[in-house]
Amino acid sequence: MNQPPRLATEFLASALDLERCPSGDEPEVALAGRSNAGKSSVLNRLTGNRRTARVSKTPGRTRLINFFQVAGGGRLVDLPGYGYASAGRQEQQRWQRAVNEFLSFRDQLAGVVLVTDIRHPGTPFDEELIDWAAASEMPLHVLLNKADKLKSGARRRALNRYRQHYTGHISVQLFSAVNGLGVEELFAVLKGWLRGDGSPEARSFD
Repeated sequence: MNQPPRLATEFLASALDLERCPSGDEPEVALAGRSNAGKSSVLNRLTGNRRTARVSKTPGRTRLINFFQVAGGGRLVDLPGYGYASAGRQEQQRWQRAVNEFLSFRDQLAGVVLVTDIRHPGTPFDEELIDWAAASEMPLHVLLNKADKLKSGARRRALNRYRQHYTGHISVQLFSAVNGLGVEELFAVLKGWLRGDGSPEARSFD
């Protein structure tokens, strides 16, 4: 039986804001998403290590910008989730400001993976990020995560609806961090970006 693909990574650093992010010019791929969309589980599936990112039943546990060095070059960046979190409103606003600044001004950013729950796609944050990516010409790959929770027909319909609604620079796929559905497709996207195939331009995320 073939072993599932995985990215060999090593934790590099955590940063509270853009100013404290690690230096270097390696391409970076950011994982973004609303709290409880399964972003940490996606990262753990990619690395084949359930301890890479902290997974909790409480949304909003990722509170810093976390950097992971990828063997062979490039970095994965786990961004704090948007939306509900156990912290107070002031702290949530600080996270969101840090995410906005990172997306707007991080020169190394080569692409963004938007993790969304296939059962609840198109949240206000999803729409805002998609609009920003289109305006800034930033490559964006949408994961319709938790696809294992729908039957095959329902998830195929969800995928088709999303693809019909969004075109151009945006790519969309089914994914399950639980059973690995779609992991090969995601790897192909990441490999291109981490090789530096993306072309970040001046951009603003408001």
